[in-house]
Amino acid sequence: MADNKIFDVRLYNIIMLGVAFMLLFTAFQTTSMAEKSVLDSAKNDSNGTFNGDGYTSLSIIYVVFSVANWIAPPFVTVVGPKLTMFIGGTMYCLFILQFLKPMTWALYLGSVLVGFGAAILWTAQGNFLTINSDSETVARNSGIFWALLQCSLLFGNMYSHFVLKGSDITTDERTKLFIGLSGAAVLGTLCFLTLRNRRATDSENLINLNASGDQKVDGPLQALSLELTFFSGVYSTALGNTQHFGSDAKGLIGIAGMFVGVGEILGGAVFGLFGKRVNTHGRDPIVLFGFIVHMSTFFLVYINIPNEAPLHQSAAATFITSNKYIAVLCAFLLGLGDSSFNTQIYSILGFMFPEDSSPAFALFKFVQSIAAAVAFYYSEYLILQWQLLILVVLGAFGTLCFCSVEWESNRISRGGYQQIS
Repeated sequence: MADNKIFDVRLYNIIMLGVAFMLLFTAFQTTSMAEKSVLDSAKNDSNGTFNGDGYTSLSIIYVVFSVANWIAPPFVTVVGPKLTMFIGGTMYCLFILQFLKPMTWALYLGSVLVGFGAAILWTAQGNFLTINSDSETVARNSGIFWALLQCSLLFGNMYSHFVLKGSDITTDERTKLFIGLSGAAVLGTLCFLTLRNRRATDSENLINLNASGDQKVDGPLQALSLELTFFSGVYSTALGNTQHFGSDAKGLIGIAGMFVGVGEILGGAVFGLFGKRVNTHGRDPIVLFGFIVHMSTFFLVYINIPNEAPLHQSAAATFITSNKYIAVLCAFLLGLGDSSFNTQIYSILGFMFPEDSSPAFALFKFVQSIAAAVAFYYSEYLILQWQLLILVVLGAFGTLCFCSVEWESNRISRGGYQQIS
């Protein structure tokens, strides 16, 4: 009975963790996808009183995110993962609320706050997921969390699609959008208070050092997630700026976001929930699958979207007639490929660092956020073809690095991990 009770508490925590993140990121991911378009419209309506830029805001978020990751592990240790996630969620709420009345100083201050909030939130999330998992359930739990999290892309972007109309975003549309998103963010933050605190103990089935006493290898920190930047800010902006789509351009931001979510959820279910069945040959085939999916998607984006679309409105010629259905298909494939990377990264980090997960997740998020900050910075200046070239080169490098870590992990695992029983 005791084991069943422990299992139930763990599963409850994982599900509620996913629900909380789903609500919070219904607000934030929708905000980040629409931010550039929303702020450009606000700038046009402000008669020069508002000069904030969406790409600059997102770049600030990820710069602060990367720096704050260095202090996130001790913060989680002192405060605890549950309260840390509540504090981090509050930072997200403040950032989203400031869009109700855009002011330049509030936008950039909010970007700093959410950058810090993201660092402590995601470090605490990795720690909380790990202490509620063991070597048998970490892949399943990662899949449950990831699938619930990515439902946020469905709900938020569905709401965005019905609110945003026409080629410009009016003050009334912006107000309706962010009242709804702020409500979701507040509700998600409050959900963190329903989690039940647990600590890993020696009685749990944790993975330790290998039989020879060698130190465990580093996690796949080199897998730079520039794809995160592309689908969460650049691609949605490019769709909204593609004049070939006519009056449907801004509405495509929400539709594309929903289909990114469909891809993420499908990938989370297949690669996470059914992880034991699909990764019998290891995590690397799944990551290679994601790499192939993303490379194919980048090619389709390149021939379907004008090169200048990430920067401004464009009706420039494309290699094929710009097609809304291809654009939505690319959104789905971006989500599917991203889920293959992320579910396996969460799985391998939870597997390799069960007793000291906070620094591992913080270091991973540090590398990821540095890459995202750099990408959002150059997104203000580079046309689409150069952004895609960077993604192809670094995507190949990141995939190779992940596979190297996975092969080394398998080598050590075959040498024999001791389990504490």
